[in-house]
Amino acid sequence: MRERFGINLEGFERRALDPTGLRVAAVAVTLCTSGGVPSFVLTRRASKMRDHAGQWALPGGRKDEDETPEQTARRELLEEVGLAVGRDAVLGLLDDYVTRSGFVITPVVVWAGEDPVLVADPSEVAAIYVLPRAQLDRPDSPRFITIPESSRPVVQMPLVDTLIHAPTAAILYQTREVVVHGRSTRVAHLEQPVFAWT
Repeated sequence: MRERFGINLEGFERRALDPTGLRVAAVAVTLCTSGGVPSFVLTRRASKMRDHAGQWALPGGRKDEDETPEQTARRELLEEVGLAVGRDAVLGLLDDYVTRSGFVITPVVVWAGEDPVLVADPSEVAAIYVLPRAQLDRPDSPRFITIPESSRPVVQMPLVDTLIHAPTAAILYQTREVVVHGRSTRVAHLEQPVFAWT
């Protein structure tokens, strides 16, 4: 499975965006097996976080000036969920995604192996979910809706008995399309809900 995901990423021509005027960040799209089932990691941000408190997220954060996106994603993975992975765990990168709140996010796809032990930093993460990868292929997912505030479609991914919104939903959707199925699919045009604009 790891090999197939890596091959799919190698065949994908990712789009990097100009970060001028934006805050630069990276997230770890963490793939693994849990109880023998292909899975991925999703978190719920702590309620006392300064930005986007309580929202569903992938482990990640702002890139330090001297870091690569891969280094940022690996550092944030360790800080937020206690998982240390080496450089060889990085399978590749997905398209950059610009948020309404002024970030450009680089998704870094990471292989975490079998049954990774995850421990949340309570100052950043309220809960960790290791979900079956098949959840990304639900027949009701993704959903696209329209809002009066934007001409772009808003993407939603039904997961964990709720709706996950962009940027996390956009990244998970591209993960499904590119990493899992080898389909070159773009998501930069997908909109966030208004509550995530600030």
